[in-house]
Amino acid sequence: MNIRMRSFLPAFLFLWMGVVLVFSCQTCAAQKIDWTLGHTPDETLVYHEPAEGDPLKLDLFFPDNHEANQKRPCVVFFFGGGWSGGDTKQFHGYSKYFASRGLVAVSAQYRTKKSHEASPDQCVEDGKEAIRYIRRHAKELGVDPDKIIAGGGSAGGHVAAAVAMCPKIDATPDDAVSCLPNALVLLNPVYDNGPGGYGHDRVTAYWEEISPLHNIREGLPPTIVFFGADDPLVPAATIDAFQKKMTDAGNECESHVYEGQNHGFFHINKGGREMFEDVVGKTDAFLVKLGFLSGEDNVAEWTETSIANLK
Repeated sequence: MNIRMRSFLPAFLFLWMGVVLVFSCQTCAAQKIDWTLGHTPDETLVYHEPAEGDPLKLDLFFPDNHEANQKRPCVVFFFGGGWSGGDTKQFHGYSKYFASRGLVAVSAQYRTKKSHEASPDQCVEDGKEAIRYIRRHAKELGVDPDKIIAGGGSAGGHVAAAVAMCPKIDATPDDAVSCLPNALVLLNPVYDNGPGGYGHDRVTAYWEEISPLHNIREGLPPTIVFFGADDPLVPAATIDAFQKKMTDAGNECESHVYEGQNHGFFHINKGGREMFEDVVGKTDAFLVKLGFLSGEDNVAEWTETSIANLK
């Protein structure tokens, strides 16, 4: 037995080390691709100055040869970070791709606990102000005010959903300019904030007003939603409940769930290139269906070029 153990042990260790090495290499390969994909904004402007703390910015990405008189559809992305942190760079890659497809794309900042000691309702208030600013300045930005898409990931997905679904959370409810987006792109949004839902302890006093799942009604914008099946923050039952409530209310909603994927999988530096391209491709097709884009997506070629330029 001792001889057999001696001959087995090195082989076992070799196999184990090989598995670890392969896993580590795969992880490193995914982590090497920054979520900006090397892209930076064409312009950054201030859209709101809170009473306390730094002004809030919009990072803008324009299509080639864009002019203000073109009235292009616009997509606005809100970063994730549990309402506590995050940065507009999270959606620079997404924004640059959709700008390459003809949209004016925006990665929007909003107050967080880390940056402004903000509460979740203030995050949603800022999301509404960002949409209003873009709609109010549509002529200057070359945006069609009737084709504004709100999107985001995790807490940013919650912000995007709440901008459309939660009318009682609003710093300027009497503003004549609408904050309602014309479509939603939600990437593992934490859209259930009721008892047992995400962040309930932080919104206990007003959860019925800020939880998108509990504010679904008729007439909401067409919506596409993406989740990983192994997301620890949003269970399958919540995904199914949201989809059913949207459908029952007569709203257009597509939910896509990816087996084996975790929270944040849609970012190229977390889920890898395959997941990134699939999510972007499905989003592109959804916007084509709505008439916000036309033609076939070029996400694989665009991603290949972006990665090559990074090297």
